[in-house]
Amino acid sequence: MLSVAMVITSALLSMAQAQFVSGDLEKEPILYSKTEPRNRVTDLIAAIESGEIALEQEGEQGYLRSLLKHLEIPESSQVLVFSKTSLQVQHISPRNPRAIYFNDDTYVGWVPGSSLLEISTDDPKLGAAFYSFRMGFRKPRIQQQTYQCLGCHATAMTKGVPGHAVRSGVPNYDGDYEINREAFVTDDTSEFSKRWGGWYVTGTHGDLQHMGNSYLQGGMLDTTRFANLTNLDRIFSVQKYLTPHSDIQALMVLEHQTQLHNAFTRADFSVRILQSEDGEMENPGQRDAERTVQLKMIAKDVVDRLLFCKEFRLTSPVKGTSGFDQDFLNRGPRDAAGRSLREFDMQTRMFKYPLSYLIYSKAFDSLQGSLRQEICQQLKAVLEGINQASEYSHLSAEVRRSIAEILRETKPEILR
Repeated sequence: MLSVAMVITSALLSMAQAQFVSGDLEKEPILYSKTEPRNRVTDLIAAIESGEIALEQEGEQGYLRSLLKHLEIPESSQVLVFSKTSLQVQHISPRNPRAIYFNDDTYVGWVPGSSLLEISTDDPKLGAAFYSFRMGFRKPRIQQQTYQCLGCHATAMTKGVPGHAVRSGVPNYDGDYEINREAFVTDDTSEFSKRWGGWYVTGTHGDLQHMGNSYLQGGMLDTTRFANLTNLDRIFSVQKYLTPHSDIQALMVLEHQTQLHNAFTRADFSVRILQSEDGEMENPGQRDAERTVQLKMIAKDVVDRLLFCKEFRLTSPVKGTSGFDQDFLNRGPRDAAGRSLREFDMQTRMFKYPLSYLIYSKAFDSLQGSLRQEICQQLKAVLEGINQASEYSHLSAEVRRSIAEILRETKPEILR
């Protein structure tokens, strides 16, 4: 039976996090479309306009490779989705999937045969910000998009905030999802059996089964025929893409980081709204105790995602095919012993040291000060063994100690 305190705190959290879900993105203090974006893409736009950077065209991919280079997105991050879940549905099919490339904060979508590149990025004030790049022979121009993208990217799939999601469903032969079958938004907690329907997947995963590489035939989705694929040549022509891969480890990272970014945004928006409400009260101090509880609950949701609570336990080793694992590892800091939060495990869990690499991100550093401070205090309590709650039982004393040691050298302010 739930205690009265748990019921009250859960209700307070729900109140704090529901206020912007139903169309409040354009109200104070969020003002989504009126807030000037400042992010990796706006930096690139400024560099192009000043002449500091000139994008170059190359073959059928146009500006794609050059754009990825200047956005610092590795080609090995390529994942391929053949479900018709994009603005470019007319170009997408199982024979012509959409390629998505990404780094820690930015995503580029490209479909062979289309002149449009889709770009989105995490923005410290906006959550996800969206851009289009129409490729042609004129001077390339990146333009911000808002409402057309928010129709899908600020919904239940993203917990109501401008964000991203990896969707998995049961696709038909043409790439449309079968509307009478269940679909999922997946992350690091999702069972493998529910992942990547409508996506291509390259890599080995032993006895684990996923929904990728297949579509309905005779009313059945065969998840065994194209399991453990190391290349996609048997399914469609891969020559038109930058790489022949849709790396399983890249897909797993993509699932994790999209939902964690959404959690950052949701928590930050919640605290901003609470602060705005307090500023309008004649006596803000009267709700201090209530706000303290709300802040702790909002922060805990982020902490639990940072620490991979409820992560799906791997029962077979997982290995990608594209070299993404090494490119990913090379992007982050290491301590004096050579350890990194980006080191993969892929035997029983995703990472060797299960604290998300997004702790180093601009998105984390840009959270409201009170929220970031509360997250750090809660992390410190877990890593130093003070908080031994059951949701952190997956972290052994040795793992907690290792993570703390890595942080003290690579981001010491977390544990102060």
